[in-house]
Amino acid sequence: MVSRRYLRTKTMQALYAHSMKPFENELTAETELIRTVKSCYTLFLWLFSILPEITYYRRNKLEDLKGKHNPTPEDLNPNTKFVDNRVVQQIEENKTLRLLFEKHRINWTNDTDFIVKLFHTIEESEQYLAYMSNPNRDYEEDKQYVLSIILHILAENDYVRWFFGEKDPNWLDDYEEALSMLYKNIADFKPNRTDDCKIHKLFKNDEEDETFCRELFRKTLQHDAEYEALIESKLQNWELDRVIGMDILLMKMAICELTEFPTIPVKVTLNEYIDLAKDYSSDKSKVFVNGILDRLIVDFRDQDKLHKTGRGLFQN
Repeated sequence: MVSRRYLRTKTMQALYAHSMKPFENELTAETELIRTVKSCYTLFLWLFSILPEITYYRRNKLEDLKGKHNPTPEDLNPNTKFVDNRVVQQIEENKTLRLLFEKHRINWTNDTDFIVKLFHTIEESEQYLAYMSNPNRDYEEDKQYVLSIILHILAENDYVRWFFGEKDPNWLDDYEEALSMLYKNIADFKPNRTDDCKIHKLFKNDEEDETFCRELFRKTLQHDAEYEALIESKLQNWELDRVIGMDILLMKMAICELTEFPTIPVKVTLNEYIDLAKDYSSDKSKVFVNGILDRLIVDFRDQDKLHKTGRGLFQN
C-alpha cells in the first residue's frame, strides 16, 4: 500500500504542475493527481509479475537444454532450485494476482528480450551463486532470496528502471514506492499458503487515504492567498518573492494539514514537510521551512486553530 509520504509528494507535484498552468481546471488537475497515484499500483503489479515470468523463462530453457544434441550431465540433471522457489510458486498460484494482472493488462509477450536480459543479470549476481550453491531447500531461504532480488537487482539496476520509465514516464518517480510495496508484500508471505497470501491494496484505507489526497490538494488551492499571507507575516527581513517557490508550496501544504486535518499529529506534519523540503528544494530549505512553521504553530496554538482529535492528539 502506498505511504502518506508518497501521497504528499504526488500532491506537491500536482500543485506545482497546476501552478504552471493557471488556466487549467482544478477538477481536471485533481483527477489527474488521483490517476497518477493509482498508476503506481499498476507498476507494483508489473514488478510483481517479473518473478514468475523469469522463472517461466528459465524453466523452459532448462527443458530445451535437455533436448539439445549431446546434452551434458548438467543439462540432463540441472539445479532446479531457482525454478522451484516456493515463494515464486505462491505468486504464480495466487488467484487475486491473476485477476489483477488481467485487470491491469500485465502481459510480457512483447517484452521477452527484457526478461531474458534480466535473468542473465540475476544469474551473474553473487546472491544467485550463493543461493544455488546451498543444497538446503528452506521456505525462509527462498523468501529471503526473492527479497534480495528486489534489493540488489530491481532496486539497483538502471536498465530495469529505464525499461519501466519507457512504459510510463510517471513511473520513474513512482519506482521506489512501488518497489517498497512489493518488498513489504512478499515479506508478509507465509509458508503453506498459495492463493490466500494477501496482496496489498493501493491504499491502507481506500476512502480515508484517497480523501486525504484530494482534500490536501483542494484545500491548499482554496486557501492559497490566506496561507501565503501567513507565511509572509513570518518572513521578517525577507521579501516573499525572494523565497524559493517550492518552499512556499510546501509550507502552504503544511499549514493546510495543520489546520484542516484533525487526525494528523502536529509533529508528524512538521517532520514530513521538513523532510520534503530537504528532498525537493535547496540545501537550506530544511532549516528555513522548519523555522517558519515553528513560528506559525505557536500562533495557531495561541489562537486555538489546532483542533486535533483522535490520533491527531498524539505527538503534539
